[in-house]
Amino acid sequence: MVKAVKAAERAARSSVWLEGKARRGGRGGGQPSGLDRDRITAVTVRLLDAEGLDRFSMRRLATELNVTAMSVYWYVDTKDDLLELALDAAFGELRLPDPDATGAADVADFADAADGAVDWRDQLRTLATEYRALLVRHPWVSPLAGRYLNIGPNSLAFSRLVQRVVRRTGLPAHGVTGAISAVFQFVYGYGTIEGHFFARVADAGVTPDDYFQQAMSAVTESPDTAEVIQESKDIMAARGGDTVAEMLDRDFTFALDLLVAGIEAMVKRG
Repeated sequence: MVKAVKAAERAARSSVWLEGKARRGGRGGGQPSGLDRDRITAVTVRLLDAEGLDRFSMRRLATELNVTAMSVYWYVDTKDDLLELALDAAFGELRLPDPDATGAADVADFADAADGAVDWRDQLRTLATEYRALLVRHPWVSPLAGRYLNIGPNSLAFSRLVQRVVRRTGLPAHGVTGAISAVFQFVYGYGTIEGHFFARVADAGVTPDDYFQQAMSAVTESPDTAEVIQESKDIMAARGGDTVAEMLDRDFTFALDLLVAGIEAMVKRG
């Protein structure tokens, strides 16, 4: 029992961001020339995008960098440390509108902007849309987000901004975390499934629309699934959309509108 508790404590406290390793950058003298932590992290992100999380290894990374595996360990202690760094680097890609300007600003700029400049509904939709796009662009982000503490600087900036926007809805303090869960766990699930779909399509070597048509034909012809598909035809037709991308966008937008309307209703209820 004691061992289990200690193991849980280690897991809860284990993070590259808590142990000072994220700021160290290297182990001292004798580091391999031509390498730095930023470059290693960037190549890690590229490999994860190209080959997926399951195929990623420190040896594969070293080959891509044209160094030995031990050279990489001058800059990170473990594979987990590197994956945490890659996860936060992905969150650093988020580009969000600055409510006080017509140009684009990063998460930190948006978080520091005046709270009253833009309606919270527009800000919430922007945050949700950006998060969805991130999950689709990097399918490996969703499993890593569930594995680590998500306390890197970019992730914390995003979380802080989400909290500030939801606080501005007018919900009581005890409802803020529930609203955040409703919106962003929905986005997490939607973006994860969407990202997996596009990865599967890419592996099959066909377009998303061709894959969808082939899949629909297959399930329509199967006696085990044909009845359910037939019952769903009117719903599918009413949804509209000539392409998979249009269908996904319409469903996402409508679902997000439902959540915004739910928040508005809860605010009115007091």
